[in-house]
Amino acid sequence: MSSITFHIRPATVDDVDTILKLVQDLATYEKEPESAKATPALFRENIFEKQYARTLLAFEGTPEAPGIALGMALYFFNFSTWTGKPGLFLEDLFVSPDARNKGVGKALFAELGKVAQEKKCARLDWSVLKWNTPSIAFYEKALEAKGMEEWMGMRLEEHGIENLRKFAVRSA
Repeated sequence: MSSITFHIRPATVDDVDTILKLVQDLATYEKEPESAKATPALFRENIFEKQYARTLLAFEGTPEAPGIALGMALYFFNFSTWTGKPGLFLEDLFVSPDARNKGVGKALFAELGKVAQEKKCARLDWSVLKWNTPSIAFYEKALEAKGMEEWMGMRLEEHGIENLRKFAVRSA
């Protein structure tokens, strides 16, 4: 494992193209490049204007002389009714292949841990594709994360959300 110098900082609106490139690289890694439909305009609006999510970026070099983007962690806050506290949900973590096994992923998780503690979060949750055994091994061994075998993820996409209208209570 060769070492590299890198730093992590919160993303700004000027980083939209960098975030989008990392998301596209992640989609390619996950074998679904056609599924990444986000645009710079959507990221500007939803991450930076409406602040639905936040992003940490890892860059080669120092803050004074940053190099190429090495990775990112995009997250948002949720809430646990059982703990009565907020939680942090990691939507996407991606480290460029050339930067893997050099501490970037661990450092991104360390920054997420700081954020979670500052916000007094009871949990830090994320999902991982079942076939992604290198990531699962990293999470279990390096982070000591536990799989949530008893839970199954569920999702409604735009069409399914629209279909919920049929269950709306009609007022008289």
